[in-house]
Amino acid sequence: MTQHLDINPLTKAAFAPFGDVIEADPATMRYINGGTTERFHALSNAEAAGDGARVILNLFRGQPRAFPFSIDMMERHPFGSQCFVPLNGRPFLVVVAEDEGGKPGRPQVFLARGEQGVNYRVNVWHYPLMALDEQSDFLIVDRDGPGNNLEEYFFDTPFTIGAPTL
Repeated sequence: MTQHLDINPLTKAAFAPFGDVIEADPATMRYINGGTTERFHALSNAEAAGDGARVILNLFRGQPRAFPFSIDMMERHPFGSQCFVPLNGRPFLVVVAEDEGGKPGRPQVFLARGEQGVNYRVNVWHYPLMALDEQSDFLIVDRDGPGNNLEEYFFDTPFTIGAPTL
């Protein structure tokens, strides 16, 4: 039997236990390039731990998910943060869970607007990329280097997400 998960709006406060919301924050804005560019400064920090580790940039092209959708696993990265920034201005779902003794707890689901990204901190349980409605491109800031930077956990009983209201 599956358990239903509600979808909540993505806010900085609600997402704080898992990482940072990447969005234009007026409190961080400063003008650069002779006043022609607004820079929203230091919205998050990329993390890459371990000998030979480096921060890399990737392009992910996500296919849209069909709903209802079953969450049967979660993953985390013990040596690096992982940042997802949408490039097409389309909303996407963010699924995260608190760690409970080395396993993910009950997942939480957030609807990210097309102008919001997220940066998962090291060791934060999350579900892989969840594009909605159309194929969508994302800029990913990630760790590369030696060592296994992926841990997966499969739930005995999956969770279900209904179709989000966009």
